[in-house]
Amino acid sequence: MGLWTSARRSKVIDVRGVLGVLVLFYTIGVESRKSVKWDYFEYGASSCRAHSASVSDFGGVGDGTTVNTKAFQAAIDHLSQFSSEGGSLLYVPPGRWLTGSFNLTSYFTLYLDKDAVLLGSENESEYPLIEPLPSYGRGRDADGARYSSLIFGKNLTDVVITGANGTIDGQGELWWTKFRAGKLDYTRPYLIEIMFSTDVQISNLTLINSPSWNVHPVYCSNVVVQGLTILAPVKSPNTDGINPDSCTNTRIQDCYIVSGDDCVAVKSGWDEYGISFGMPTKQLVIRRLTCISPTSAVIALGSEMSGGIEDVRAEDITAIDSESGVRIKTAVGRGGYVKDVYVRGMTLKTMKWVFWMTGNYGSHPDNNYDPNAIPVIQNINYRDVVAENVTMAAKLEGIAGDPFTGICISNVTIGLAQNSKKLQWNCTDVAGITSEVNPKPCDLLPDQGQGKIEECNFPEDSLPVENMGVQTCYFFRRHW
Repeated sequence: MGLWTSARRSKVIDVRGVLGVLVLFYTIGVESRKSVKWDYFEYGASSCRAHSASVSDFGGVGDGTTVNTKAFQAAIDHLSQFSSEGGSLLYVPPGRWLTGSFNLTSYFTLYLDKDAVLLGSENESEYPLIEPLPSYGRGRDADGARYSSLIFGKNLTDVVITGANGTIDGQGELWWTKFRAGKLDYTRPYLIEIMFSTDVQISNLTLINSPSWNVHPVYCSNVVVQGLTILAPVKSPNTDGINPDSCTNTRIQDCYIVSGDDCVAVKSGWDEYGISFGMPTKQLVIRRLTCISPTSAVIALGSEMSGGIEDVRAEDITAIDSESGVRIKTAVGRGGYVKDVYVRGMTLKTMKWVFWMTGNYGSHPDNNYDPNAIPVIQNINYRDVVAENVTMAAKLEGIAGDPFTGICISNVTIGLAQNSKKLQWNCTDVAGITSEVNPKPCDLLPDQGQGKIEECNFPEDSLPVENMGVQTCYFFRRHW
């Protein structure tokens, strides 16, 4: 095993870190005569680490065929002893690292080299079965248990999954085939799932071919997802990009997603289970997102929203060849609410719908949902939207007797496709206002006239997650 270390650079100078860097560079000069090789890189993270190791130090082999599940877990278990001593980093060097599911630890960074590919095993036995999420009551694909995600963490503090745009390949084709054929007894694994944790960063990676959802922070707080490229075939089942679920204080930014489902899906539990668990998703920032999803939404709110969704702020959104922009989907029996949603600055090209809301989405975990649990949808704001090659401007369907209220749409220009619908706005059981919207909205959203753009709000204050920064960390590796 070689020498591993890291240091940090921040606004406040860490004297010990600077001295460590000087000593290391002096050592490099002295030992160069001994043919010692050094690897060095910088990376941005919310926390730097005092201790480091490579998965290869624990028997890992990056040849694409050796199964490295035990090596990853042994390395993480070893590094967990440093959680109270400055934390630790596990380096994944260049290579193709086949592995099943493994669990992370606190005060820990998983770092993938730019030429590292982490390959998800196609062997179901490499993914332990775990309990259904308490806010869902069952697996999404099947009743009962579900497979643990490829990278999994629970009850963690300060965990970072990052790299130099290294790749995590879920090898999902086999899983998709089994799912379509009804040959899976349990819910497919996600690529990354972090549960009941705080201070989570997932950044600067390429995620491809997930068996199901790609990134799923659930019951978490202070989450930053940044700089991800997520790619899946557009006909792959349920390959959602990023799904914040019953999370508080989350920031998603600078991501490029091609998906077989919603690029971002905001959730908070399913029917009676989500109502009972009662943990909303709130204080969510989404910005500088680019999405391609021909059969789904750029950003979906729901349909599993029974714990509530509130204070969502999305801006600078680009969509190409996608079904809808920001979509709200719910149903009788969901309960909960979606409120205080603010969207501005969307550029949409080739869309089926620009605006879509539905209160008739269906899909229940079982027959025990409460038919009197009616979701509340209110204070939904869209402004500054440009769209082209659109089939239909809006399909807005509330719930009879319980309309979606407080809808505000302003400064919107929609260019229609050659095969566009004759009826451009189909509205039922909704209420709100519009200003400077073309083509002309439905009568349930009356035009307030020019100069009323300020009617559609976008908060000027900052959420706490917007102040969560990164520092520059240094990584050194000596090997013979």
